[in-house]
Amino acid sequence: MNQAAALVYIVDDDPSVRRALTRLVKSAGYGVEACGSAREFLDHARTERTPACVVLDVQLPDLSGLELQRELDARLPIIFLTGHGDIAMTVGAIKAGATDFLTKPVHDGDLLRAIGQALVRSVEVSKATHELEELRSRVGRLTVREREVMNLIVLGLLNKQVACELGTAEKTVKVHRARVMQKMKVSSLAELVRMFDKIAVAKTPLQAARLTRFDQCARQPVAR
Repeated sequence: MNQAAALVYIVDDDPSVRRALTRLVKSAGYGVEACGSAREFLDHARTERTPACVVLDVQLPDLSGLELQRELDARLPIIFLTGHGDIAMTVGAIKAGATDFLTKPVHDGDLLRAIGQALVRSVEVSKATHELEELRSRVGRLTVREREVMNLIVLGLLNKQVACELGTAEKTVKVHRARVMQKMKVSSLAELVRMFDKIAVAKTPLQAARLTRFDQCARQPVAR
C-alpha cells in the first residue's frame, strides 16, 4: 500500500491531542486531516477516499464517537480512542464495526499498528464494494422472468421443477437459464450461487414450504 496516498482522519476536541497525533501519523508517512468535532469531520470528510480511516475520540462536544460511528455506517474503518471507556462500550463499538478500541494515553506503536490494519481493511472494503456494485449491475440487466428463474435455480431446483413453479415450459426455463448464466457472466451453477449469496438479490421462499409442490412437479409432466 502506498502510505503517501493513505489518509488518516483524527477527530478529537483536545487541540494538544490533535497536534500530537497529527505529528505521529505524519511521521509514519500518512496524510492527515484533523478535526475538533464530529460535525466538522462530517462537513469535510471524503468518505469515498481509499485507503482512509478515522482515529476517533469517544467523548466529543457534539455527537459522541459512537453516534458518529452510526452516522458513518461503516463507510470508513474506525479506531476509537478513549480515556473513559469500559467493557460494554468497547464491545458495542467493535460489534458496530470498529477495527480497534485503544485507551489514552495510547502507545505510539499500538496506534500505528491499528492504523495500518484499518487502512488494509479500507482497501478490502473498497474492493468488495466495487465487486458488489458490478454484480448488482449484472442483475439489473436481467428481465423479471430471468430473476425469477435465477431465484429458483440457486435453490437447486431442476429445470422441470422451475417450470412447474412458474407455470411455464421446461424448454422456456432452459432458455432463461442460459440467458441468466450469460448475463451474470458465470460458467457454473456453483459460481452463480456464490454470486447470489453476495448480493442477496431477493428473499427466496423457504425450501421446506415448497418441498411437497416440488416433488409433485418432479413426478408430473410439464405442459409445453
